[in-house]
Amino acid sequence: MKRFAKLPSEFETPYTCMNAIKKGGLETKLSMVLMGFGNMVHGQRIKGLLYLAVEVFYIVFMVMVGVGCLALLPSLGTVEQQEIWDEVNQVYIYTKGDQSVLILLYGLATILITVLMVLIWRGSLKSAYKAECRQREGLHINNFLEDLKSLLNENLHRLLMTPSMVFICALTILPLVFMICMAFTNYSKIGEHLLLFDWVGLDNFKALFDSNSILGSTFWSVLIWTVVWAFFATFTNYFFGMILAIMINRKETKGKAFWRFCFVLSCAVPMFVSLLIMRTMLQPDGAVNVLLRNLGIIAQDASLPFFTNPTWARVTVIIVNIWVGVPYTLLQLTGVLQNIPEEIYEAARVDGANPVQIFFKITLPYMFYVTTPYLITTFTANVNNFNVIYLLSGGDPVTNLSSTAGSTDLLVTWLYKLTVDKQYYNIGAVIGILTFIILAVGSLLVYHRSKSYKEEGGF
Repeated sequence: MKRFAKLPSEFETPYTCMNAIKKGGLETKLSMVLMGFGNMVHGQRIKGLLYLAVEVFYIVFMVMVGVGCLALLPSLGTVEQQEIWDEVNQVYIYTKGDQSVLILLYGLATILITVLMVLIWRGSLKSAYKAECRQREGLHINNFLEDLKSLLNENLHRLLMTPSMVFICALTILPLVFMICMAFTNYSKIGEHLLLFDWVGLDNFKALFDSNSILGSTFWSVLIWTVVWAFFATFTNYFFGMILAIMINRKETKGKAFWRFCFVLSCAVPMFVSLLIMRTMLQPDGAVNVLLRNLGIIAQDASLPFFTNPTWARVTVIIVNIWVGVPYTLLQLTGVLQNIPEEIYEAARVDGANPVQIFFKITLPYMFYVTTPYLITTFTANVNNFNVIYLLSGGDPVTNLSSTAGSTDLLVTWLYKLTVDKQYYNIGAVIGILTFIILAVGSLLVYHRSKSYKEEGGF
């Protein structure tokens, strides 16, 4: 079998770290220890001094702070805060103890800084090797001003991406890793581990997956309801919005703008206001139950259990979510419907297809394919739909007093209660990790299913 040589990529470069180590000269190899040395030897003095300054700063930081932070990271601190009675002043004096939260945060920040330092080290080594190669080949070597000007031309991506990556590392990656690490500790109000806590490995995961415990049974109940809620909240809004969009966009429908205005009018009111109003109206003594009593539909001393019965409460939040969510879906799908070529429908009618076949073979596959990103984001938003659940039902009703979650609590609202109300930060971190996994799996399933509709041409 004939082997084809790999074609060189447009972005491939010979100035790599491995080439610098294997083929570089003495000054380049010394740059592995003394950053910027190779650049200074080849005339890039300012650039070399900047690399050297970064290395000196990192060494000073590690000697003064970093090594201590890393040394405490395995134990998360051992010195407890002491309460000592001062006989002279007749007051209690509290001695300073270790704070595991700060130890963990500073330790992770030190690791992140070290990773960034490794990337800078790689960049300095490749830069020194590039300067050496260009001097050997008799080519021009950029000075500091030319390097700065290149940031507005061929290196513009470095100028634009570097600040973004720094902020992503500091404000996204570091908090995310911190939260993940929290799941492997006993940082909780239980056992008074709010100031000083330890690593516990997978104990939190075991406790959460133990269906025989109160915590485990609550988790499985909330998980099942979260998946059910996300499914119905996503696809009921989608299909009801689709039906409305199809009905309004028919040629026979008169006053299309008026009907769109009627359904979209609710978007003008902030969602939290609508949810709070609905919550008030559906209370035992709210407007809905009072109206039903006055009409004689229910007894004078009775009320429909919108938020006191688990089944009623779950159905209620789904129905109210349809009311507040369908107008947004209507707007999304109206544009998609108007972009479907009319020639496809005319060809289908000529071939004898009825309206049902046209819907399932043309309209639905096309809409699923085009609106896949919308479905994924909607499913993700519904798994984390804190507003609808917390503002409408508050997670109620609570049928088990020993449980920390109600019948309508999602993982995100349960996480809020565990961390803010109960201060079970370790369990909350575990739930955060599991919520991310559910979102990833659910999004992949929605993506592959919608893609299959396009490939199969329908059901």
